[in-house]
Amino acid sequence: MFDSFNRRINYLRISVTDRCNLRCTYCMPAEGIQLIPRERILTSEEILEITRVAVDLGVTKVRITGGEPLVRRRMVELVEAMANMDGIEDFGMTTNAIALPEFAKPLRDAGLHRLNISLDTVDPDRYRELTRCGDLVDAIAGIDAAIAAGFDLIKLNCVIQESSDEPDALGVAAFGKERGLQVRFIRKMNLATGEFWQVDGGDGGKCSTCSRLRLSSDGKLYPCLFSDLCYDVRELGIEPAIHAALEGKPLSGHKATREFNTLGG
Repeated sequence: MFDSFNRRINYLRISVTDRCNLRCTYCMPAEGIQLIPRERILTSEEILEITRVAVDLGVTKVRITGGEPLVRRRMVELVEAMANMDGIEDFGMTTNAIALPEFAKPLRDAGLHRLNISLDTVDPDRYRELTRCGDLVDAIAGIDAAIAAGFDLIKLNCVIQESSDEPDALGVAAFGKERGLQVRFIRKMNLATGEFWQVDGGDGGKCSTCSRLRLSSDGKLYPCLFSDLCYDVRELGIEPAIHAALEGKPLSGHKATREFNTLGG
């Protein structure tokens, strides 16, 4: 598939929930968020149907996001069904690792290829401050469980203020090196003002080669993270919504009124 700027679109990011077991300062405001009513959340059957159509049209890379995807029930069964689809060459999940001691091995056995794990500091006090409620011990236990499960690739996503030379970033870099994990540094973005930068150690944030479409947990297909433009797959139908998203995908991002929990960043 190609958009109107001749960029190949082969990457679908699927948010399976807007809920999370952490309250990270850069993801949601202190007062919380208005959650999507559960009856509007896509069912597993709908997610699988949308994914199948997208893969038939040319998607080869799929990433499951949230919120925190592992707070959704029966995620292992959903992962297994998606992993069995012909055409998916790269199948990953973004997670905060809190639930991985329970789910890492079942997810790997179900066919998940890789993990991106959010880790912004290895200082316990800073971790609790940044997540508002999390315990670093739980996150590290999840990371170690993922390593033991034998995923093809595990990356750490570290949000920074401005530079990978910041103390928290240096600590995460050392932690990643110690465990043989790749680290990506993501400068803190602002959806409302349209401030974003290219990911250090990844290809995110580079508009000229963007290959992504994003599916929200309530069935809206977004051509761009930094735009409110979206197409409802329930109203339009799956294939028409995908074609509309391709046609409407902007050359670059601008700004959006959502919080990051709705599309997984």
